Amino acid sequence: MAEQPLDLDSSPSTPGEQEEGEQEECIGKLLADSSFERERHLMFLQMMYQMLPHHYQSQEINRLTLAYFAISGLDIVGSLDTVDKDEVASWVLSFRAYPEDIAEINDGEFYGFNGSRSSQYHSDDAGGFSNNHSHLASTYCALAILKIVGYHLTSIDWRPLLMTMRNLQQPDGRQASDGGFQGRSNKPSDTCYAFWVGAVLKILGAGKLIDYGGFSKFPDELPDLYHSYYGFIAFSLLEEPGLNSICVELGITEAAASALRK
Repeated sequence: MAEQPLDLDSSPSTPGEQEEGEQEECIGKLLADSSFERERHLMFLQMMYQMLPHHYQSQEINRLTLAYFAISGLDIVGSLDTVDKDEVASWVLSFRAYPEDIAEINDGEFYGFNGSRSSQYHSDDAGGFSNNHSHLASTYCALAILKIVGYHLTSIDWRPLLMTMRNLQQPDGRQASDGGFQGRSNKPSDTCYAFWVGAVLKILGAGKLIDYGGFSKFPDELPDLYHSYYGFIAFSLLEEPGLNSICVELGITEAAASALRK
């Protein structure tokens, strides 16, 4: 029997190579079988929009934030037309805090949006009710929802909101004494509030009013990924050269948001 010539260009695979090949084949099959089940996710978002399950009871104070996730989620999956936009806008605007007169604008409080009914009508130590526990994070969520549903923000006088944001500043222009940013008066500073402040001003067309930075939760601490991310977004909102612009309604770059619309 004639000997077969040796194939010098090939070599038998080792057990390790075989295992790696099997893993790649398995991953390939999983990716091929996986798909975004849009209708099921849409059903979930609609359920969240209509009535939150009891598991969310402890999150009542964050109702506006949860609504932002639901409305923005519906927008991402292309089903914003399943909600009554005027009804949504009216509901969101009902959380706004107003100063009773011009004098209250200088009372040291911030008049933005309350995050929920429980924070909107909060009882004080004397048993009375205060209708202003507005917060910058809930204010951002409210304005983002209004913009997503196409509400004309120019139809509202936002001067009380913008003017009372000054109440969160120190005389030298900083917010907290350590140079950080607060969500409302007398709150500890936190770098992620740089995003809430910048995004609110950006949505209202007042993004040029602020200049800041920071990458850790508190001064003199090591930076972390969460607060660094919102620090980067904050600088992007300031149109820092070399940074991509941000779609504030989604918290992602404008380029990524544009790709979602295609």
